[in-house]
Amino acid sequence: MLIAAAALLGIAGGAAVGYGIQAERAPTPLAALSQPGLGYPAKPLPADKVPGPLPVAQDRQVRTDGDLRKLLIDRPKGAGKAGLGLRADDGWIALDTYALTFKSENYMFETLAGDDLRRIASASWRQGQYRETLVNLVQFRSAALLGAEAYFSGQVSYMPSESEGAGNEGDPIKGSGEGRYYVYDVERKAGYLPSYKARALARRGDIVVDIHVYDTVPISKKDIRKLAERQLERL
Repeated sequence: MLIAAAALLGIAGGAAVGYGIQAERAPTPLAALSQPGLGYPAKPLPADKVPGPLPVAQDRQVRTDGDLRKLLIDRPKGAGKAGLGLRADDGWIALDTYALTFKSENYMFETLAGDDLRRIASASWRQGQYRETLVNLVQFRSAALLGAEAYFSGQVSYMPSESEGAGNEGDPIKGSGEGRYYVYDVERKAGYLPSYKARALARRGDIVVDIHVYDTVPISKKDIRKLAERQLERL
């Protein structure tokens, strides 16, 4: 016990002496927070060489904050109006109407509203006797919630499901990042024509591109891919 007590006193005494020596020393100056010569450019540019503001055509935020309907792809030549179930005569679709296109309409309504949906611009048309196409630009408000990313990721995640989605992984849309297009298996029901469907999903900033094609004959991968590529070029 005497040895342990002596060791403890020795440690405490050494620590006290160390603190005392450090307290007597002059303070060491800190390194400068700013460094010369790190500014860019080193000298201001002449007035005639200062770059001008970004043109509106190249400023995505200016374009997408305007009339979103103007960024929808044009209806193909010869195409007519889509059926009542797909038609958006003024180019806009309300949230409750859009939610009706999903099996879980109540869940989609609450999810989109909670993710701060801003608006949905829509174009639709009919080609031939039965082929109908629906193109939606689903825009979210810019916020920390990142609604567009959440919605896009959620839709892509369930597409491989056979009961809820296309039943396959789809194919990547070139130049779109994570965008994909899907062709569903045919659905057959006694007394009805066969039902074919394809879908494309992509995201640019706060906008999710959601394209659907319906027909009674097979839909080629090329058809849905070209639609997605054309729409992305407009954004």
